[in-house]
Amino acid sequence: MRTCGVEITGSDVLLCILSKENDVFDIRDIRQTRFTLADGNNTEVMRKFQFDFAKLMQDYQIDSVAIRERQPKGKFAGSAKGFKMETAIQLIDSLDVQILSPTVIKEQLKRNPLPIDFADTGLKKYQENAFINAYVLIMRKTYRQDQH
Repeated sequence: MRTCGVEITGSDVLLCILSKENDVFDIRDIRQTRFTLADGNNTEVMRKFQFDFAKLMQDYQIDSVAIRERQPKGKFAGSAKGFKMETAIQLIDSLDVQILSPTVIKEQLKRNPLPIDFADTGLKKYQENAFINAYVLIMRKTYRQDQH
């Protein structure tokens, strides 16, 4: 089970690949840990982003993608570019994309706390939420809990 955790902030898509085999987690090195969208209003830019993201997922044989749900309005609202990137990822046919609500993430972490302190993962600080998203989806699939 190989999962890519995604955190979308502003015009960035931050990535972390996590796999689990025989109850052992493995954080994969990845050639690109971030995509930045320069101009989200251009169709060609969006197509290139979608193609590049799909290619990266294919190259690393990713089974599923976990994205933290962002708020459509309010203080922590996601940007228009962010929602476009999320949609572009969701529309990639070969991927199982799951949108995880903050509540589901919190409940899953309570049920299955992270087995390692994030500082010990060797990942960059900006990858923390992407790592958590991947971990939560793997735990949900492992235990088939509250999937919706």
